[in-house]
This record gives sequence, C-alpha cells and structure tokens, in this order.
Amino acid sequence: MNISAQHRGRMLLCLAIVYLVWGSSYLATSIGVHVLPPLLFGGVRFVLSGLMLYGIARALGSRARVTASEWRHVFIVGLGTVFISNGCNTWAMQWVASNQAALLNASPAFWIPLFGMFGARAHAVSRRVALGLLAGFAGTALVVLPRAAAHAVGGAGGAGGELTPTLVILFGCLAWSLATIYLRNVRSQLDILTFTALQMLCGGIMMLLLGFWRGDAALWSWSGPGLLAMAYMAIFSSCLGYTAYAWLTKHSTPSHVASYAFVNPAIATVLGWWVLNEQLSTPQVFGMTILLVGVMLVIWPDSARLDDALKTP
Repeated sequence: MNISAQHRGRMLLCLAIVYLVWGSSYLATSIGVHVLPPLLFGGVRFVLSGLMLYGIARALGSRARVTASEWRHVFIVGLGTVFISNGCNTWAMQWVASNQAALLNASPAFWIPLFGMFGARAHAVSRRVALGLLAGFAGTALVVLPRAAAHAVGGAGGAGGELTPTLVILFGCLAWSLATIYLRNVRSQLDILTFTALQMLCGGIMMLLLGFWRGDAALWSWSGPGLLAMAYMAIFSSCLGYTAYAWLTKHSTPSHVASYAFVNPAIATVLGWWVLNEQLSTPQVFGMTILLVGVMLVIWPDSARLDDALKTP
C-alpha cells in the first residue's frame, strides 16, 4: 500500500470515529445536562478523559518533555476547543434541543475551510469542495430543520427564548474553528495522545473552576443516567473522538476536518428517532442523501491535492 493509500485509510477510519461518536454525543449531553450541573458535567468529563488518555500515552512509551512553548499551545487549544466551545454547548443545551444544537454545530464547516486558507499550511478550497460544502449544509438543513421548527412552535416561550443560548453555541463554534486551525499550523513536538490529553485537562480544569465559582457544586447529584452519560462522553467522545479529530487536524485538509459537521446532525436525528421514538420525515431522509453526497465530494479530493495538503511545513 502506498503512502497516499495509507493516509486515506487512516483518514477514513478517523472520520468514521468522529462521525459516529460525536454524532451520538448530542443525545448523551442532552441527558447529562438535564440531571447534572452543565459545567461540572463537562469539567469532570474532560479531566477524567485527560487523565485516562495521558496514562495511555505514558503506557505506550511517550516521554515527551512539555516545554513552556508546548504548554502555551496546549492552553490555547484547550481554551478554544474545550473550555469555550464545549463549555458553551454544554451550558446552552439546557434550553436548546439536541437537534438544533447539532445544526448550529455545522457552522465550523464554513469557518474551518475559510480560516484554513491562511497560515503556514494554507489550503485553498476547490470548486468541488465548495460544492460539497454547500450540498452538505443543504442536506443538514433538511435533516434537522423539521424537528427544530416543531420544537420552536411547541416549546415554551417559542424560538425567541432560545436566542441567547443559540448565539452562545455559535460563539463556541467560532472558537472551535480558530483553535482547530491554530492546532493545524502549530509546530508541536508532543505526540497526538499527549497533546490531546493535556488539552482536555487544561480545558476541563477551567470548566471546573468556573462551575465551582458559580456554586454548581451544591447542585451536584449522583444521578445514574447522568453518570452513565458522563462516562460515555469521557471514554468515547473525549478519549476516542478527540484523538481521531487531532489526527485529522494534523494529517488532513481543513475541508476534510470540517466535514464531520454535516454528518453529526444526521446521526443525532436518527438516534432521536430510534431512542426517543421521534419521527423521521421524508424531507429528512432526502436531506441525509444530499448530505452524504456532499461529504463524499469533500473527502475524496484529487490524489495530487491530497498529497500536497498532507505535507508538513
């Protein structure tokens, strides 16, 4: 197998992990934040997963020295991807339905390729990728909007009461996109497992400190569903999902990285239909088809463009 084929195989595996695991995380998060304080739910999740992932890295032989420069990179990425992005999403999902949150989290698909046009590893967006991004967004809208509209009509206070949490999620998506491009361009000597573990530890500690400052400790309860949701998020969404995402960030194009934002809402919708007996309408099925076509346009670039994009600075 040549280098390009090896990269493609690893890329597809990491994409599958990010698609399936993060697509199901909206359901788990929705369960968790309705029974546990959101900031402590997120903070404990990331601290636990960071410790587990760091232990795995050490067991596999990682002995990387974390310099002051490396700590700066870890802090910036942890601030953007964990504390701001996941903190915003976790807090806002107390009021925003999981399907709406999934749709809002499709916005990095636009920001990441746009920001990815700049920096040490700048990568232009081709016409085919642009078409795939547009098709993916159209498909995502068809998948999620029917449920979002029904929630807005039937929910207490209507859609207006969700304006602030919606804006908070969008702000978190912007922070996620900027941190993703920063990680893509930064020169780090740490292996992916160690960097990801420290990133989650930094972000998780920030969330815990903010949660304790807000007095969330008094609201903590040993809820079975909440603890199970936290365990799933810590092991699968954090350890497995973040590692796969970090690999994609370093070894793929911004458009490949952004494509997860199209698939996750579809998976979140299917899980809502399967677990919560929610309806999957004809427009949603049609939207999923368009979505998958858009993803294929994004993740199958020409071999020459792929090889060029994977070169390190």
